[in-house]
Amino acid sequence: MTDMSLRLPTTRFRAVFALGTRRAASLPLPTTLGAPNLFAEWDDETEQSTLYVGFGTGQIHLDTAPTGIEHHFHDLSGDDTDVSPWNGDDTRQLLDWSSALLSDFHQLVPDLLDDVDDAAAWHDAGLTLWVCEVEEPTQLDLIEVDIEGELLTLPWLGAGHVEHDHVEESAHGALDHGVDDDREHPIALLWTAAADGTPDSPIAEAWLRPGTEQPVTRAVPGVDWAAVGMPADEVLSWLEGIYLNHHVLPDPAGTILTGVLERLGGIDGTD
Repeated sequence: MTDMSLRLPTTRFRAVFALGTRRAASLPLPTTLGAPNLFAEWDDETEQSTLYVGFGTGQIHLDTAPTGIEHHFHDLSGDDTDVSPWNGDDTRQLLDWSSALLSDFHQLVPDLLDDVDDAAAWHDAGLTLWVCEVEEPTQLDLIEVDIEGELLTLPWLGAGHVEHDHVEESAHGALDHGVDDDREHPIALLWTAAADGTPDSPIAEAWLRPGTEQPVTRAVPGVDWAAVGMPADEVLSWLEGIYLNHHVLPDPAGTILTGVLERLGGIDGTD
């Protein structure tokens, strides 16, 4: 198992955004549900925004659409449902707040996401403060977040070079259908012996068991590990660290975006 003590320290980062009118911040959020987990994304092809609002008792997902905002729920087990997991009053308040938050977010993208990536790049450069560019006096919003440090990993030390890519999720999702565990977010480690070639030979896989944040790894049968230049157990240990950094531990941009969403929604503790 990867030694989680080999992580860079958590750092406090401040970013200043121009978020405009925050309509969701003026609306009540049901206190009985607890603090929500927020995530939003923008599809530049469809120009559609999506917001995910999760609690320990269920989730609501919202999408922008030509006719307005569409939504559906997820129950405690994560299954889609048209029936709210919460009572009527809480559902109405949550839907009003979430719809306003998605509208606020949608009006700011895609420029907002460019700013988030820019701020994350400043953090990666070792800076502790990023400020957006404005052309005239305007109300600005300060976001303060704690960004977790990455796990320290070595570069690839085997022969050739490698890349990792997502593979299709299924109950028996391994390449040879030989894995019995359900898998979430599976990736394959692809390898090539050629220094200038494109990695296309799967040599190992990693995934999460549902409901956990601990990666599971396996070596693909039939690999010539002598040609790979590293024994299978060392490759799997290396892949576990890569998986944690890229698919489990929060990345700076995601952490900053969460801070922005909490500020837009008025739940960052500063209103």
